Amino acid sequence: MQAIFNYIIIGLLWLVSLLPLRVLYIFSNLFCHIIRLIGYRRTVINENLRYSFPDKSAEEIRSIRLKFYSHLCDLFFETIKIQNMSEKEMRRRVKLNNFEYVHQCYDNGKDIIGVTAHYGNWEWFPSMKLHIKATGVNVYRPLKNKYFDRYMLRLRSKWGTVNFNMRSTFKEVIKLKRKNERFFIGLVADQSPGLPEIQYWTQFLNQNTAVLTGPEKMAKLTKSPVVYVNMRKIKRGYYEIDIIPLMEDSASSAENEITDLYIKHLESVIIDKPEYWLWSHKRWKYSKQRVIKTDANN
Repeated sequence: MQAIFNYIIIGLLWLVSLLPLRVLYIFSNLFCHIIRLIGYRRTVINENLRYSFPDKSAEEIRSIRLKFYSHLCDLFFETIKIQNMSEKEMRRRVKLNNFEYVHQCYDNGKDIIGVTAHYGNWEWFPSMKLHIKATGVNVYRPLKNKYFDRYMLRLRSKWGTVNFNMRSTFKEVIKLKRKNERFFIGLVADQSPGLPEIQYWTQFLNQNTAVLTGPEKMAKLTKSPVVYVNMRKIKRGYYEIDIIPLMEDSASSAENEITDLYIKHLESVIIDKPEYWLWSHKRWKYSKQRVIKTDANN
């Protein structure tokens, strides 16, 4: 029975994806109105914002939350649309900048580790493969629902990107190295590590934060340059990706240097346009020493 239900939902999502984005944004507006009324994860979002921006007023916090709701709904329908989006439309909606550096690395026999975040539209991030001549790799954490896990993998592989389970990534990367196959690994690295996996803490958005060190380890293992993949929302349904070099000689970098560079760059991006980050995630569930401003209660 559960399988039938899942197939029905996935089938409905496919039908919805046939609609043009301009129509899907009408549904997005409706969904946004609903989640504002029910206060979707409002407590979590407010808490994250208040800790991250202790100097902002209650009205400023509320404004960011409402803008975040709007972006989150757009993200949901933009993700669904991938199923029936043409390559031409994706190229039109996602523009890539600074790609000369990427191709220069490949010409010099180097692979690239690209770190990014749950910012902008990370589900459109795999479309980068349309612009690079190397193997594009997406590292993912499997979903508990096997039907939707397969559904999301289909979306993420549509443009030719290869998907590696995060548990087997190092092994798969070694295989690519042995075949001398150039690759670009995209790592969404801003999620919280599990409690037993925490190896490094740093200051991020005014809070003591446990951070993933996998990207740095991957870069050192493969001796690859590290870039920050900055996905900026230009307007509704249109994004630009900037490739920003973080570390050329990763093998000789100091411990946690690459991780700190990534965190500092992500922090500056979020401070500039906070509404495009995933505030509904319990990012600091293991963190202590948080500072909060008590008058931002709405």
